[in-house]
Amino acid sequence: MGALSPARQLLRGSAAKIDAGDLGLLFQAQRRHMEHFFEHLDLSQAAGFAQVLLDAPGAIFFSGVGKSGIVAQKIAHTMASLGFSRTGFLHPVDALHGDLGAVFPGDLLVLFSKSGASEELLSLVPFARAKGARLLSVTSATGGSGNPLATRCDVNVHLPLQRELCPFGLAPVTSAAIQMVFGDTIVAALMAARGITREQYGSNHPAGKIGKSLIFTVKDVMKKKEELPLCQDGDMIMDQLAELTSKDGDLRRTLKAHGAAIFNLTVGEMCNRNPRTINPDAMAVEAMQTMESPPSAVQFLPVVDDQNTVVGIITLHGLVSAGL
Repeated sequence: MGALSPARQLLRGSAAKIDAGDLGLLFQAQRRHMEHFFEHLDLSQAAGFAQVLLDAPGAIFFSGVGKSGIVAQKIAHTMASLGFSRTGFLHPVDALHGDLGAVFPGDLLVLFSKSGASEELLSLVPFARAKGARLLSVTSATGGSGNPLATRCDVNVHLPLQRELCPFGLAPVTSAAIQMVFGDTIVAALMAARGITREQYGSNHPAGKIGKSLIFTVKDVMKKKEELPLCQDGDMIMDQLAELTSKDGDLRRTLKAHGAAIFNLTVGEMCNRNPRTINPDAMAVEAMQTMESPPSAVQFLPVVDDQNTVVGIITLHGLVSAGL
């Protein structure tokens, strides 16, 4: 623990500053490194990799160590959320201590490694193959003896890496970004190829804003007709204001005692005959979009059925309270 003290003191007492100009140069350099990846990626190789995942007869496991392992976990979780295959992360060390039991013949094992020489992954390869798994690797090292993982797997995808943004060229601050972009793009390709619908995607995300925006309909969050102070065309404005303010005695009495000429009008003479409305079966997120649409935002929408009869009302406050 004593070795940490100098670093802590440096953080607390350092007068170093981040220069915006220098930071901008770093972002520019990172962009060039990313452009190198996009320009040199073998798309036919990437497409073949994606096709193997799409045609997987069994489960798909992702693995890696260090930062590559973190990327592999993220891609595994994203794949699992799609729901069209059993997908998970398999830690290479834990796999050699029992977790390999989850792997069955025909399953895929995708190994992420910048160097293609991670000992933990190389140790896992023969045992995963003995279980009948098909092995895929995603590496940035050149082929041959410098990339033994690629030579030992059935499929390899090379992710072109110009250099790491790290001043020493060591910390995986560019290679990890490339891995993530590659993995997520492959996931998007699989979603398109499978024709996954919003409803299918939403069924795997029942919590959080994503799930609520895909699952909640207007009728799930609206106030029903029985809860509303409805009125008729011929009702007087004064009477309806008194009804709406029934919980505020002072305001109600003031309105009744000092009503202006406007209060002699009926509701039908005052109302908007063509308000924005929404169907109870519409998605709740659509109601929010309708409320916020031009020419001006509104705070609520009448909910009407197919016969244009009011069945409820949905409010902006209600949508926000529902987590949308």
